[in-house]
Amino acid sequence: MNNDPLKLTGMHNHASPIVFKNAAKLRSTMTVAELRLWKYLKTKPEGFKFRRQHPIGCYVLDFYCHKLRLSIELDGAYHLSHSQKLKDAERTSYLTELGIVELRFSNEVIINELESWIEDFCEKLREGAPFMVNYSL
Repeated sequence: MNNDPLKLTGMHNHASPIVFKNAAKLRSTMTVAELRLWKYLKTKPEGFKFRRQHPIGCYVLDFYCHKLRLSIELDGAYHLSHSQKLKDAERTSYLTELGIVELRFSNEVIINELESWIEDFCEKLREGAPFMVNYSL
């Protein structure tokens, strides 16, 4: 038996219709930072396709590359609260169990430092998959 849950259950890992509906809503109400990053990611950097607001299980990933098994999350100020940090840790644990690496960045990094972020990110993409769990930009 293959121990790769994404290949067994698809790239959405049994996301419910409610999660798909929520993802569609989130695509139509993206933050300024998400819009800036999506403008870049939709160009398929280094040939890798990214999806925006991708449903997986009970979560919606801001950006997801299935080939790299990579989630990119942009965090606003509310992610600094203790309760949200606990929820984020639970989500990260879930994604890690699926073999997905989650990278988190503040909205400010994308808004204020996008060009240098892109440069660092492209370098990591050129190094190739898979991304390592301890990877950070």
